[in-house]
Amino acid sequence: MSPALVDVHPEDTQLEENEERTMIDPTSKEDPKFKELVKVLLDWINDVLVEERIIVKQLEEDLYDGQVLQKLLEKLAGCKLNVAEVTQSEIGQKQKLQTVLEAVHDLLRPRGWALRWSVDSIHGKNLVAILHLLVSLAMHFRAPIRLPEHVTVQVVVVRKREGLLHSSHISEELTTTTEMMMGRFERDAFDTLFDHAPDKLSVVKKFADGVYLVLLMGLLEDYFVPLHHFYLTPESFDQKVHNVSFAFELMLDGGLKKPKARPEDVVNLDLKSTLRVLYNLFTKYKNVE
Repeated sequence: MSPALVDVHPEDTQLEENEERTMIDPTSKEDPKFKELVKVLLDWINDVLVEERIIVKQLEEDLYDGQVLQKLLEKLAGCKLNVAEVTQSEIGQKQKLQTVLEAVHDLLRPRGWALRWSVDSIHGKNLVAILHLLVSLAMHFRAPIRLPEHVTVQVVVVRKREGLLHSSHISEELTTTTEMMMGRFERDAFDTLFDHAPDKLSVVKKFADGVYLVLLMGLLEDYFVPLHHFYLTPESFDQKVHNVSFAFELMLDGGLKKPKARPEDVVNLDLKSTLRVLYNLFTKYKNVE
Protein backbone atom coordinates (compact mmCIF):
# COMPACT_ATOMS: atom_id res chain seq x y z
CA MET A 1 0.00 0.00 0.00
CA SER A 2 1.27 3.45 -0.78
CA PRO A 3 0.79 5.75 2.25
CA ALA A 4 0.34 8.65 -0.18
CA LEU A 5 -2.95 7.21 -1.37
CA VAL A 6 -4.71 7.24 1.97
CA ASP A 7 -4.14 8.66 5.42
CA VAL A 8 -2.94 5.84 7.64
CA HIS A 9 -4.02 5.98 11.26
CA PRO A 10 -1.14 5.34 13.67
CA GLU A 11 -2.99 2.31 15.03
CA ASP A 12 -2.99 0.73 11.58
CA THR A 13 0.78 0.25 11.74
CA GLN A 14 0.20 -1.92 14.82
CA LEU A 15 -2.10 -4.41 13.10
CA GLU A 16 -1.47 -8.08 13.71
CA GLU A 17 -0.77 -10.34 10.75
CA ASN A 18 -3.96 -10.74 8.63
CA GLU A 19 -5.80 -8.29 10.91
CA GLU A 20 -8.13 -5.85 9.11
CA ARG A 21 -9.31 -2.35 9.83
CA THR A 22 -11.78 -0.22 7.90
CA MET A 23 -12.21 3.54 7.72
CA ILE A 24 -14.28 5.96 5.69
CA ASP A 25 -12.39 7.65 2.89
CA PRO A 26 -11.77 11.31 3.88
CA THR A 27 -13.44 12.55 0.68
CA SER A 28 -16.65 10.70 1.57
CA LYS A 29 -16.71 12.39 4.96
CA GLU A 30 -16.95 15.73 3.17
CA ASP A 31 -19.99 14.66 1.13
CA PRO A 32 -22.97 16.92 2.07
CA LYS A 33 -25.40 13.98 2.26
CA PHE A 34 -23.07 12.07 4.58
CA LYS A 35 -22.68 15.13 6.80
CA GLU A 36 -26.46 15.55 6.86
CA LEU A 37 -26.96 11.90 7.85
CA VAL A 38 -24.54 12.22 10.75
CA LYS A 39 -26.11 15.50 11.91
CA VAL A 40 -29.68 14.17 11.72
CA LEU A 41 -28.74 11.08 13.75
CA LEU A 42 -26.80 13.14 16.30
CA ASP A 43 -29.73 15.53 16.79
CA TRP A 44 -32.14 12.60 17.09
CA ILE A 45 -30.06 10.84 19.77
CA ASN A 46 -29.72 14.05 21.76
CA ASP A 47 -33.46 14.71 21.51
CA VAL A 48 -34.26 11.21 22.77
CA LEU A 49 -31.78 11.46 25.66
CA VAL A 50 -32.46 15.07 26.64
CA GLU A 51 -33.97 14.00 29.98
CA GLU A 52 -30.88 11.89 30.71
CA ARG A 53 -28.73 15.02 30.35
CA ILE A 54 -26.57 13.18 27.83
CA ILE A 55 -25.09 15.15 24.96
CA VAL A 56 -23.51 13.19 22.11
CA LYS A 57 -21.02 15.21 20.08
CA GLN A 58 -19.20 12.54 18.08
CA LEU A 59 -20.80 9.21 17.21
CA GLU A 60 -17.75 6.96 17.21
CA GLU A 61 -16.22 8.48 20.35
CA ASP A 62 -19.42 8.64 22.40
CA LEU A 63 -21.14 5.37 21.43
CA TYR A 64 -18.35 2.79 21.28
CA ASP A 65 -18.47 1.72 24.96
CA GLY A 66 -22.20 0.88 25.00
CA GLN A 67 -23.21 3.41 27.67
CA VAL A 68 -25.10 5.78 25.38
CA LEU A 69 -26.47 2.92 23.25
CA GLN A 70 -27.87 1.34 26.41
CA LYS A 71 -29.67 4.53 27.41
CA LEU A 72 -30.90 5.09 23.86
CA LEU A 73 -32.38 1.60 23.53
CA GLU A 74 -33.95 1.72 26.98
CA LYS A 75 -35.61 5.03 26.14
CA LEU A 76 -36.82 3.92 22.70
CA ALA A 77 -38.02 0.46 23.71
CA GLY A 78 -39.31 1.40 27.15
CA CYS A 79 -37.28 -1.35 28.79
CA LYS A 80 -34.50 -1.74 31.35
CA LEU A 81 -31.40 -3.72 30.43
CA ASN A 82 -29.60 -5.77 33.06
CA VAL A 83 -26.14 -4.26 32.67
CA ALA A 84 -23.65 -2.42 34.86
CA GLU A 85 -24.22 1.32 34.70
CA VAL A 86 -20.57 2.31 34.38
CA THR A 87 -17.83 0.10 32.95
CA GLN A 88 -14.25 1.30 32.50
CA SER A 89 -12.49 -1.89 31.41
CA GLU A 90 -12.51 -3.07 27.81
CA ILE A 91 -13.95 -6.44 28.87
CA GLY A 92 -16.75 -4.74 30.80
CA GLN A 93 -17.54 -2.41 27.89
CA LYS A 94 -17.71 -5.31 25.44
CA GLN A 95 -19.95 -7.28 27.80
CA LYS A 96 -22.30 -4.30 28.01
CA LEU A 97 -22.23 -3.92 24.23
CA GLN A 98 -22.99 -7.63 23.83
CA THR A 99 -26.09 -7.31 26.02
CA VAL A 100 -27.26 -4.13 24.27
CA LEU A 101 -26.73 -5.54 20.77
CA GLU A 102 -28.48 -8.82 21.64
CA ALA A 103 -31.51 -6.77 22.70
CA VAL A 104 -31.29 -4.82 19.42
CA HIS A 105 -31.05 -8.05 17.42
CA ASP A 106 -34.13 -9.47 19.18
CA LEU A 107 -36.05 -6.41 17.98
CA LEU A 108 -34.71 -6.22 14.44
CA ARG A 109 -34.27 -9.87 13.44
CA PRO A 110 -38.03 -10.59 13.03
CA ARG A 111 -38.24 -7.57 10.70
CA GLY A 112 -35.61 -9.02 8.39
CA TRP A 113 -32.97 -6.34 8.98
CA ALA A 114 -29.46 -7.18 7.85
CA LEU A 115 -27.28 -6.81 10.93
CA ARG A 116 -24.18 -5.07 9.61
CA TRP A 117 -22.38 -4.47 12.87
CA SER A 118 -20.80 -6.43 15.72
CA VAL A 119 -19.47 -5.91 19.22
CA ASP A 120 -15.93 -5.60 17.87
CA SER A 121 -16.83 -3.14 15.10
CA ILE A 122 -18.82 -0.86 17.43
CA HIS A 123 -16.19 -1.01 20.17
CA GLY A 124 -13.52 -0.45 17.51
CA LYS A 125 -15.19 2.88 16.69
CA ASN A 126 -16.11 1.74 13.18
CA LEU A 127 -18.28 4.66 12.06
CA VAL A 128 -19.84 2.71 9.18
CA ALA A 129 -21.03 -0.02 11.57
CA ILE A 130 -22.31 2.58 14.06
CA LEU A 131 -24.24 4.39 11.31
CA HIS A 132 -25.79 1.12 10.09
CA LEU A 133 -26.94 0.41 13.65
CA LEU A 134 -28.40 3.88 14.20
CA VAL A 135 -30.21 3.95 10.84
CA SER A 136 -31.78 0.57 11.66
CA LEU A 137 -32.90 1.78 15.10
CA ALA A 138 -34.30 5.01 13.67
CA MET A 139 -36.32 3.13 11.07
CA HIS A 140 -37.52 0.43 13.48
CA PHE A 141 -38.74 2.95 16.05
CA ARG A 142 -40.11 5.26 13.33
CA ALA A 143 -38.05 8.19 14.53
CA PRO A 144 -39.59 11.61 13.74
CA ILE A 145 -36.70 12.48 11.46
CA ARG A 146 -36.06 12.47 7.74
CA LEU A 147 -32.88 10.65 6.79
CA PRO A 148 -31.18 11.66 3.55
CA GLU A 149 -31.72 8.96 0.94
CA HIS A 150 -29.11 7.08 -1.10
CA VAL A 151 -26.13 7.89 1.11
CA THR A 152 -23.10 5.89 -0.03
CA VAL A 153 -19.52 6.17 1.23
CA GLN A 154 -16.19 4.87 0.02
CA VAL A 155 -14.59 2.67 2.65
CA VAL A 156 -10.87 1.96 2.83
CA VAL A 157 -10.05 -1.56 4.02
CA VAL A 158 -6.54 -1.94 5.41
CA ARG A 159 -5.13 -5.46 5.96
CA LYS A 160 -1.69 -6.56 7.12
CA ARG A 161 -0.16 -9.41 5.11
CA GLU A 162 3.40 -10.63 5.45
CA GLY A 163 4.27 -7.59 7.47
CA LEU A 164 3.03 -5.11 4.86
CA LEU A 165 -0.14 -3.00 4.83
CA HIS A 166 -2.45 -3.45 1.85
CA SER A 167 -5.53 -1.35 1.14
CA SER A 168 -8.62 -1.65 -1.02
CA HIS A 169 -11.70 0.51 -1.57
CA ILE A 170 -15.33 -0.62 -1.40
CA SER A 171 -18.62 1.26 -1.64
CA GLU A 172 -20.90 1.03 1.37
CA GLU A 173 -24.58 1.97 1.11
CA LEU A 174 -25.79 3.54 4.36
CA THR A 175 -29.33 4.49 3.31
CA THR A 176 -31.63 3.64 0.41
CA THR A 177 -35.11 5.13 0.17
CA THR A 178 -37.25 5.75 3.22
CA GLU A 179 -39.88 3.30 2.00
CA MET A 180 -37.42 0.48 1.44
CA MET A 181 -35.76 1.03 4.79
CA MET A 182 -39.14 1.00 6.50
CA GLY A 183 -39.83 -2.32 4.84
CA ARG A 184 -42.99 -1.16 3.10
CA PHE A 185 -42.80 -3.60 0.24
CA GLU A 186 -46.51 -4.26 -0.12
CA ARG A 187 -48.15 -2.94 -3.25
CA ASP A 188 -51.51 -1.24 -3.04
CA ALA A 189 -53.63 1.30 -4.90
CA PHE A 190 -51.48 4.15 -3.63
CA ASP A 191 -48.35 2.58 -5.11
CA THR A 192 -50.12 2.41 -8.46
CA LEU A 193 -51.14 6.05 -8.12
CA PHE A 194 -47.53 7.00 -7.44
CA ASP A 195 -46.31 5.02 -10.43
CA HIS A 196 -48.61 6.86 -12.83
CA ALA A 197 -48.83 10.37 -11.46
CA PRO A 198 -46.02 11.20 -9.04
CA ASP A 199 -45.66 14.71 -10.42
CA LYS A 200 -49.31 15.56 -9.81
CA LEU A 201 -49.29 14.89 -6.09
CA SER A 202 -47.49 18.03 -4.93
CA VAL A 203 -50.84 19.46 -3.82
CA VAL A 204 -50.70 17.03 -0.90
CA LYS A 205 -47.78 18.99 0.53
CA LYS A 206 -50.25 21.72 1.45
CA PHE A 207 -51.46 19.48 4.29
CA ALA A 208 -47.97 18.95 5.75
CA ASP A 209 -48.28 21.62 8.45
CA GLY A 210 -51.63 20.30 9.68
CA VAL A 211 -53.51 23.61 9.32
CA TYR A 212 -55.70 22.48 6.42
CA LEU A 213 -56.40 19.16 8.14
CA VAL A 214 -57.63 20.91 11.30
CA LEU A 215 -59.78 23.39 9.37
CA LEU A 216 -61.09 20.62 7.11
CA MET A 217 -62.28 18.59 10.11
CA GLY A 218 -64.11 21.64 11.42
CA LEU A 219 -65.85 22.09 8.07
CA LEU A 220 -66.76 18.41 7.71
CA GLU A 221 -68.06 18.10 11.27
CA ASP A 222 -69.68 21.56 11.17
CA TYR A 223 -67.98 23.23 14.10
CA PHE A 224 -65.53 26.06 14.68
CA VAL A 225 -62.09 25.04 15.90
CA PRO A 226 -60.83 27.59 18.45
CA LEU A 227 -57.60 29.10 17.17
CA HIS A 228 -55.80 28.63 20.48
CA HIS A 229 -55.95 24.85 20.02
CA PHE A 230 -53.52 24.83 17.09
CA TYR A 231 -50.92 26.93 15.31
CA LEU A 232 -52.43 28.86 12.40
CA THR A 233 -48.99 29.73 11.03
CA PRO A 234 -46.68 27.00 12.36
CA GLU A 235 -42.97 27.61 11.99
CA SER A 236 -41.20 24.75 13.74
CA PHE A 237 -41.34 21.00 13.15
CA ASP A 238 -42.87 20.46 16.61
CA GLN A 239 -45.66 22.97 15.93
CA LYS A 240 -46.55 21.20 12.70
CA VAL A 241 -46.56 17.82 14.46
CA HIS A 242 -48.84 19.31 17.10
CA ASN A 243 -51.28 20.45 14.41
CA VAL A 244 -51.40 17.10 12.63
CA SER A 245 -51.72 15.24 15.96
CA PHE A 246 -54.61 17.53 16.89
CA ALA A 247 -56.26 16.87 13.52
CA PHE A 248 -55.91 13.12 14.15
CA GLU A 249 -57.66 13.59 17.53
CA LEU A 250 -60.51 15.39 15.77
CA MET A 251 -60.76 12.50 13.31
CA LEU A 252 -61.05 10.01 16.17
CA ASP A 253 -63.73 12.19 17.79
CA GLY A 254 -65.54 12.15 14.45
CA GLY A 255 -65.70 8.37 14.40
CA LEU A 256 -62.81 7.65 12.05
CA LYS A 257 -60.30 4.92 12.80
CA LYS A 258 -56.91 5.97 14.08
CA PRO A 259 -54.76 6.84 11.04
CA LYS A 260 -52.01 4.35 10.27
CA ALA A 261 -49.69 7.22 9.43
CA ARG A 262 -47.82 9.06 12.13
CA PRO A 263 -48.12 12.84 12.39
CA GLU A 264 -44.38 12.99 11.71
CA ASP A 265 -44.90 11.16 8.39
CA VAL A 266 -47.30 13.84 7.20
CA VAL A 267 -45.05 16.68 8.35
CA ASN A 268 -42.08 15.02 6.64
CA LEU A 269 -43.97 15.21 3.32
CA ASP A 270 -44.56 11.46 3.11
CA LEU A 271 -47.12 11.75 0.32
CA LYS A 272 -48.42 8.22 0.54
CA SER A 273 -49.14 8.57 4.27
CA THR A 274 -50.91 11.88 3.63
CA LEU A 275 -52.98 10.38 0.83
CA ARG A 276 -54.12 7.57 3.09
CA VAL A 277 -55.29 10.11 5.67
CA LEU A 278 -57.17 12.08 3.00
CA TYR A 279 -58.68 8.93 1.52
CA ASN A 280 -60.07 7.95 4.92
CA LEU A 281 -61.69 11.38 5.14
CA PHE A 282 -63.09 11.02 1.63
CA THR A 283 -64.65 7.58 2.28
CA LYS A 284 -66.42 8.84 5.41
CA TYR A 285 -67.57 12.23 4.20
CA LYS A 286 -68.06 11.71 0.46
CA ASN A 287 -71.85 11.90 0.81
CA VAL A 288 -71.92 14.91 3.11
CA GLU A 289 -73.91 17.77 1.61
